[in-house]
Amino acid sequence: MDSFGRPSSCTRLFSLTLQEPVLGAIRKTNTQPHVNSSEPVSATISRRDFAKAFLLTAGAFAAAPWESSLKAAEPGIRRIRTGVIGCGSVSNQYLPVLKRCPFIELVSVADIRPERARKQSEAYQVPHHYPSIEAMLAGEPFEFLIDLTDMQAHEAINRRALQAGKHVWSEKPIANSLEAGQQLLRLALRRKLRLWGAPITVQSPQFAFMARKVASGDLGRIAAAHAFYGHEGPDWSSFFYEKGGGSLPDLAVYNLTSLTGLLGPVRRVTALLSIVTPERTIHEKGKIQVTEEDNAMVLLDHGKGVLSHVQSGFNYFNPHGHDGSGEKRHTIQITGSRGYVGLVGYDWAPQGVEWATLDRPQLVRECTEPGGYIWQQGAALAAECLSTGRELLATPEQALHVLEIITAARASSASGRTIPLKSTFRWPLPV
Repeated sequence: MDSFGRPSSCTRLFSLTLQEPVLGAIRKTNTQPHVNSSEPVSATISRRDFAKAFLLTAGAFAAAPWESSLKAAEPGIRRIRTGVIGCGSVSNQYLPVLKRCPFIELVSVADIRPERARKQSEAYQVPHHYPSIEAMLAGEPFEFLIDLTDMQAHEAINRRALQAGKHVWSEKPIANSLEAGQQLLRLALRRKLRLWGAPITVQSPQFAFMARKVASGDLGRIAAAHAFYGHEGPDWSSFFYEKGGGSLPDLAVYNLTSLTGLLGPVRRVTALLSIVTPERTIHEKGKIQVTEEDNAMVLLDHGKGVLSHVQSGFNYFNPHGHDGSGEKRHTIQITGSRGYVGLVGYDWAPQGVEWATLDRPQLVRECTEPGGYIWQQGAALAAECLSTGRELLATPEQALHVLEIITAARASSASGRTIPLKSTFRWPLPV
């Protein structure tokens, strides 16, 4: 423990963690032939293949209960009646986690394609399924909505759920603009409801390690940071490339969340955005025209001389694709006057942290264990908060600040100007 009673080094206590049989099953399913077996193995998995791991290892999941600081069998634990809207590919990654969470009672699913809702209802033994948000709200009572719909639909669905008196967890982004997002947050506060938004990269033990390293002064005066995330682009849905989509809200949002969490709120933004591939081929649709950025370079001013840069796009060759376990580069790098710290792997699937200083110039790798963290657990952590009062490090204020960065980046690229920001959030985070 440190002087504040927190776990020392990389260790971080997460009240919701998956037991080793489950993580072992994921590791086995996610083994890649190109991975160097001498390197630390992390319990990470490609986002699309995560569901496959769960389904192929159903026996392991049945035998391996979800650990928690509060056991589901203990008296007095309140299970939160939960509805999930959006039964596309991402639901296959959320629903297994939600099903195992001791703080959640899954009561309903909904999708504008009723057959998808029916299939997920049957696959995950959810008793009720509906064809729309209105039918869902009028149906079986629940108190917590998890919004997994296309990103363009989040704002309207989140507003409707809050108006109906539901707590909301939203996949990114919470809304399509800062103003709309702030209206949603004010609505939630006025009605004594909770609103959260993905991603939860600040919840990982690797983030905590890096934040403590930055705060310790070991790196000297922080000067600059760089982060990147990209691949060749999804081909299973067109919404990534349509108005309200783009590589910023889909990919850069992860790095923006991590860097603002590590370095603090951003004061101003300068960006260049482009469309490299103007036409894409999408399953079930054929060829479509790309209208939103698929290539982004965003420069951030955090104040006090600290600058950072985020690079994201749908045109980046990556032999690992969406497979987080295959990425071994430092995708987040922070440099100071006396040292350096780099995140090994993606911030949504971190595999370790490497650092060096003037006093210890050889890179040291630490924090190689997942500590129970997986990117899919955000809504489960939110349910735990509703049940027990245990707060998340991820906050709606930071999510909205990141949303303003994204809208400012677009305004900067369109106008050629540097855009000042208005929003902020409480920082540093209490890691």
